[in-house]
Amino acid sequence: MASVFFRLLLLYATGVSGVPQLEPLNVTVLRGSEARFNISLSEAWYSMSWMLKTVLVLTINSGTGVSEHNRRFSVKNYSSADIYCWEFIIRDVWRNDSGDVSCGVQEKPTQTAQLFVQESGTVRIVGGNMTVAQGNQAIVQCEASGWFPKPTVSWVVDGVVVDQNSYNSSSEALDSLYNSISLLTVRGVNSVQVKCLASVSALTTPLSSSIYLVVEPQDWTVLIAVVCSIGGFALLVLLILGIVFCCKRRKEAKSSYQKEMGRTRSQIEMSGGAVGQRQGKENPAYVIDGQTSVTHSGFNDSGYIQTNYTKHFEIPDLVNGNQAENGHASAYNILGVTGVRKHRHVTIV
Repeated sequence: MASVFFRLLLLYATGVSGVPQLEPLNVTVLRGSEARFNISLSEAWYSMSWMLKTVLVLTINSGTGVSEHNRRFSVKNYSSADIYCWEFIIRDVWRNDSGDVSCGVQEKPTQTAQLFVQESGTVRIVGGNMTVAQGNQAIVQCEASGWFPKPTVSWVVDGVVVDQNSYNSSSEALDSLYNSISLLTVRGVNSVQVKCLASVSALTTPLSSSIYLVVEPQDWTVLIAVVCSIGGFALLVLLILGIVFCCKRRKEAKSSYQKEMGRTRSQIEMSGGAVGQRQGKENPAYVIDGQTSVTHSGFNDSGYIQTNYTKHFEIPDLVNGNQAENGHASAYNILGVTGVRKHRHVTIV
């Protein structure tokens, strides 16, 4: 209604010629809504007709009134004493209604405007609320389905409109309707609200869908577990290598010791004959007590005495003085009687 009065004021200010004036020349509405056109003229008339594309949908006669051909189409009279003004209304517009809207007044030139019918579909963010670790990135996907024409998709993060270069959008047509997908990458710094908006020109307010991106502090548990696992594995490998190295060294030392013992044993065996000759040699000059001489037959070829005997050694009692003196003298007497006593010393190696 306000738009009609505004146009009437405009006509008064500019003056109305004899040619009818149709306004607006372009109307864009959503499917299911109303489309309105106004025709104004200053001269008297008796017949007016409205056509949608090539179909006559409504006629007006100054004497008989309005003849409606379809209840979807109607008119309202806003005429005054000097200006004739009628509003043409199309209710519940369809996609097929898009096209020319024409008004003819008697023999005056026909006036034509354009009607564009759009469709708004749905918009949603896939997956709902999201949780991301601090410092990581989250990819948010928005789907706009069932739109005509192709919708404009935009993003708002924490109340700030996102630059178009920061997200990617693509669209495809399906059954004369468009489906669009938009991907936005958000870095997790703080918990924020993420909103996706889709719109066409006929929408006064874009349709939107929003989620909350929850940012959690960095969790070091997994990293610590991985580091500990790697460290434990490395220590185990080092321990195994250490054990192998020690066993190898021990085996080499044992082998060296065995070789040395074998070499020593070989040397002993090689020199065994000479050692046997050096061990157990008897002094051929030794004679049994009381024997003043030894015949040649008492010795063998090696110089050993073949006679079996028991050796008795008497040690004088040096504790008692007289006995000691007597023993000492006796020893000397023996030496004086028999001469120098010969002793045989056996040294066993």
